[in-house]
Amino acid sequence: MPVRVVLPADPLLGTEQQEIVARLWKRRQTETGWVFLVGLPSYRDLEDGSVEAAEYRVWVRAPQHVRRVDGVDYDQVVTERLERSPQSVVREVLGERRASGWVLAKVRGGRGPDRGGVLHAPDCDEAPQGAPLLDLERALNVAENPATRLCPLCGCAQELSPLLKGFDHITGSESGES
Repeated sequence: MPVRVVLPADPLLGTEQQEIVARLWKRRQTETGWVFLVGLPSYRDLEDGSVEAAEYRVWVRAPQHVRRVDGVDYDQVVTERLERSPQSVVREVLGERRASGWVLAKVRGGRGPDRGGVLHAPDCDEAPQGAPLLDLERALNVAENPATRLCPLCGCAQELSPLLKGFDHITGSESGES
């Protein structure tokens, strides 16, 4: 199928932006938009010193670098649509992911290493603003302190309890039972 390809201006040669008719081979949808595989008319040198018509194929961005040719039906052009990634499906169902990690709301008035607090997900309404983000290992170390509680409102308790107590407490089974 014919398509118009927009060639860039070349300030060194003093040429303006130009359009040439090329062959459209394929269309592909990407994460950042559409690209078209076009065949630009060109020449090639042969071993015997002669020159023949040739085609140079290149991917170009649409619509920045291509224009339709009036009256041409592009329905028959091979078109590769972007498959929905598992991440995009998860994002659509669950919404955007929260920041990875946890924050500690320290208890006022406590002193020393036994001073407790409450661990929260960073997006919890009860989480302190500007508190440092704790990675999993640091959050588990803080959570092991008997004076530290895990917030039940934001899911911190549901996320960290199985790692602290094992998974048996979730189903009510005791250790050692099969």
